[in-house]
Amino acid sequence: MTKRIFTSLLTMLLIVGVSNNAEAQRKKKKDEVKETPTPPKPKKGEIEPYSKVITSDAKTDEGLFKVHFLDDKYLYEIPDSLLEREMLMVTRIAKNTSNNSSFGGQKTNTQVLRWQKKDKNIILRVVSHNIVADEELPIHEAVVNSNFEPVLYSFPIKAYTDDKKSVVIDVTELFSTDVKPLGLPENVRKDYKISRLETKTSFIESIKSYPLNIESRHVKTYVASEPPSNSSTGTVSVEMSNSMILLPKVPMKRRIFDERVGWFTTSQTDYGLDVQKSKEITFLDRWRLEVKDEDIEKFKNGELVEPKKQIVYYIDRATPKKWVPYIKAGIEDWQVAFEAAGFKNAIIAKDPPTKEEDPEWTPEDVRYSVVRYLASPIPNANGPHVSDPRSGEILESDINWYHNVMSLLQGWFFVQTAAINPDAQGVAFEDDVMGRLIRFVSSHEVGHTLGLPHNMGSSAAYPVDSLRSATFTKKHSTAPSIMDYARFNYVAQPGDKDVALMPNIGVYDKYAMSWGYRPILEAKTAEDEKPILDSWILKHAGDPLYRFGHQQAGSVVDPSSQTEDLGDDAIKASAYGIANLKRIVPNLIKWTAEKGKNYDDLETMYGHVIAQFNRYMGHVSSNLGGVYENYKTYDQEGLVYTHVDKTHQKNCLNFINDQLFSTPNWLIDKEIIGRTEYSGITERIRSIQVKTLNNILDLGTMMRMIENETLNGNKAYTLISMMTDLRNGIWSELNSSKDIDTYRRNLQRAHVERLAELLNSKDVKVSSRKSSYVKTTAVTVKESDIIPIVRGELNRIKKNAYRASLATTNTVKKYHLQDISERIDAILNPKG
Repeated sequence: MTKRIFTSLLTMLLIVGVSNNAEAQRKKKKDEVKETPTPPKPKKGEIEPYSKVITSDAKTDEGLFKVHFLDDKYLYEIPDSLLEREMLMVTRIAKNTSNNSSFGGQKTNTQVLRWQKKDKNIILRVVSHNIVADEELPIHEAVVNSNFEPVLYSFPIKAYTDDKKSVVIDVTELFSTDVKPLGLPENVRKDYKISRLETKTSFIESIKSYPLNIESRHVKTYVASEPPSNSSTGTVSVEMSNSMILLPKVPMKRRIFDERVGWFTTSQTDYGLDVQKSKEITFLDRWRLEVKDEDIEKFKNGELVEPKKQIVYYIDRATPKKWVPYIKAGIEDWQVAFEAAGFKNAIIAKDPPTKEEDPEWTPEDVRYSVVRYLASPIPNANGPHVSDPRSGEILESDINWYHNVMSLLQGWFFVQTAAINPDAQGVAFEDDVMGRLIRFVSSHEVGHTLGLPHNMGSSAAYPVDSLRSATFTKKHSTAPSIMDYARFNYVAQPGDKDVALMPNIGVYDKYAMSWGYRPILEAKTAEDEKPILDSWILKHAGDPLYRFGHQQAGSVVDPSSQTEDLGDDAIKASAYGIANLKRIVPNLIKWTAEKGKNYDDLETMYGHVIAQFNRYMGHVSSNLGGVYENYKTYDQEGLVYTHVDKTHQKNCLNFINDQLFSTPNWLIDKEIIGRTEYSGITERIRSIQVKTLNNILDLGTMMRMIENETLNGNKAYTLISMMTDLRNGIWSELNSSKDIDTYRRNLQRAHVERLAELLNSKDVKVSSRKSSYVKTTAVTVKESDIIPIVRGELNRIKKNAYRASLATTNTVKKYHLQDISERIDAILNPKG
């Protein structure tokens, strides 16, 4: 028994000993592992050696900055030489979801940035060039203090290169988080009720570096309560593109703007000029076209020379092949205008490289100007550009060409030329016809990208009847500038054989391009150029072919600078246009017919006819209270502002009374209406009449008529005379036994309601900042003659309506006139 116990105890001791020994061995090994030191993690803000940050696993793209991609992070290696250099960031929507108001290729923001070293950080600042002063002047310090550059982002320095000449920063969060200037713009966020960025589904697609720019692509997914599509997700995703381009170290020499020549511009307020106030300096946005050193003598001798750098436009790969030649032709049509400036082959169109030839080529790259073909239902095209805010130098431009611009061209060409043009008598044009229309739009949009705005005063230079002449139009086209909205020749009548139907690059375009682009080699500064530029303008002073007329937003003040019009006489041009519409309407069914097809095209083209008629009414009615604007300087004779002739204004109102306020029965075609709608024509006619009536009874129009009489006495078409002529036209049935049809009853009620609105109108105030586009006439309503004149008109209509209601036996007419009388009584004597 004792022996067994001893044996058991011995066994247990051995087990414990072995166990303790094993545990000791494990502890020893663990201690040995602990003794092997691990590299300490860098402290926050600590700058590491370059080799620790940029390891051999990094993928590096050489360019403006080195861009390193490592462990899902993007790092910039910025040379010291590029710190403090100004760079232009262009933000675009590269790809978008369907049904979105913004489309792939659309620019959303541009801003100048500066990378700046601050202790152990790199600061990205937003630079403003709105106010300036020469650095040598004492006031420069005050300007700097008033123009503090906000910080867009701050990056801790991760490493220095071994030579200490470059810094490395991690830029991942700049593009993966919601830095608003680099994402969707505020107006889009409001439309879709975006609340925040969904970071889990937002990421960087790529960042690539090129010699002068860096291109980033990043997908942004936003939480939205009203997304444009895929509403079940509660989000909207877009792919954003940011192009950061290095601005020239030495800015291009500016060219000072003159309002007598239309141009897109950039402005600065300069506090450093030797004048007794701050002054806004405005200069042209234009491409840098320079004469090669070896060609200077040739240029001086009047020879055409090629510029140092051509303006090159690429055609988007997505463009249908059959339209490419026409778009290219529209671009190169401008060569003749640049020849007027002394350059040949200054602008050319090219096909982009294929993906096989250059897989890195992208239209979002700011080194390339591209005609972007966008899959969009928008029936339009536009030509924005990106310019250096220091000099106005255009660095890049993309023309946005929306697929449905062709439907817009179909409608215009049909309704404006089909009466005389067999090529337009249908809804599907031959390719060569549509191609010529595409070329026209291409040329117009390229003009914008070269710096030219709309010249709406151009088309008024030609006598209306000259537009019916084949000889004249073949030589001069339909307007002196393709930058006008002088679409197609609606003036020409059947029998006007071989007349030109659309504008080309005209005499004004050549003049403007010469004025803006011809190098003045003898001038060292922009100020030195001014006397020469002035002399070029004065050479053509008073010649309507060389006149610039601003586009007017809102109401029209200058009737010679309207959109969509032709010729120097709105009455005559519109009469010709209406005569052609009267020829088109009876043929609409035939010209839109196709077996097995419904009446959608008929409805569309009928709508175009009505819209075109409405334009003619606008062209004519805008002459009432009109004031012509012809920019001049002190060395030119005559006034800048002159009122439209009294007789012409009176004739314009008579035209409106005859053509529109007297029911346009020719436009009310039962055969078309019966095929296209179950109701709507009554409202459509009422809408045109009311729009024109409100244009005539506009507060600004009425105030200008009062001022005209005040300044010019009996030479003016007075407000009282206009009101009388208007009343006699609208209420002519009150002086006869003639019945009042539905359209006229609607018009008469609209007249009373508009007069009532005028009694309660709010004052119109003018912005303190002068605008060439938005022209507003100040009106203090209750202290003007408008209220008593309107009240007098209402009393007169009430009296006449009551008298006529007693004389008529027609029940509807009687009720209508009794209602008018009671309405006016309620307006003039409101209860309570």
